[in-house]
Amino acid sequence: MTQAAFEAHPGHLTTIGALAIHRALPVRGRRRIGPWCFLDRFGPLTFHDGRAMDIGAHPHMGLQTVSYLMDGEILHHDSLGCEALARPGTVNVMTSGAGIAHAEESPVDHSGRLHGVQLWVALPDSRRHGAADFQHIEETPVLELPGGNVRVFGGAMLNAVSKARHYSELLGADVSIEPGAAFELPLDPRFEHGVLVLEGNVAADGAALSGDALYAAAPGRGSIELRSDSGARVLLLGGLPFEERILMWWNFVARDMGEIRAAREAWETGDRFGHIRGFRGPRIAAPPLAPGSERLTAS
Repeated sequence: MTQAAFEAHPGHLTTIGALAIHRALPVRGRRRIGPWCFLDRFGPLTFHDGRAMDIGAHPHMGLQTVSYLMDGEILHHDSLGCEALARPGTVNVMTSGAGIAHAEESPVDHSGRLHGVQLWVALPDSRRHGAADFQHIEETPVLELPGGNVRVFGGAMLNAVSKARHYSELLGADVSIEPGAAFELPLDPRFEHGVLVLEGNVAADGAALSGDALYAAAPGRGSIELRSDSGARVLLLGGLPFEERILMWWNFVARDMGEIRAAREAWETGDRFGHIRGFRGPRIAAPPLAPGSERLTAS
């Protein structure tokens, strides 16, 4: 049986404060990979003065944030009172439920390097109105293979099972390929899948991948062959197609504009999302609802 092809979806550059970001999801022609609805990649970069990551207090609703680093450190603060240091090999998973506020910054004692991704998972209707939650997972399981390894930070691959709590079936994995190596990874044929190059040169099923695009495939694939001449690292995402229609605006995942308006008002008035005790940084104001936003529709 012919497997579903991976199709390229170019991302675009943006900034968060002074930090340059490559936004890979959502983009034109591809809104989600399973329940994964947002993907930012930052770095690799080195810095000496100040903080590479400095994102003030802001709200989330209807989603999980997944923060995963290949290099460097990020300090997380939230309105549940949680504080956690993300570094390579760990993963932070914050479930917003009906609402939470958090902030992220480079710690005072840092390595001067930063390279990572932040992802969002859309919460299903059965969980999106629930209580907020935060998990800091110290060790992500590693699947050792001839020619490389797979670090699973969400879901499972073979006997590598993440401890992260998710509410839809999904996969999030950091795949490292040794120079000159090739290996075939098993995929769940029920899932949509996406591949993003993080470092190096890599070919998937014999076709070279660009670092500027997310490569996505429909359900029906049972495997993917990855090969690299000089060594590479790729992000592999997967998940059951997310059948619920969602509306994304700013830091909110909702179902209609009424929910967006109510959440924006609650953040501006200081209700619902809580306060981050002990965090002395700025509080980010919600952007205005642009003219015509009433016509935004869920996808």
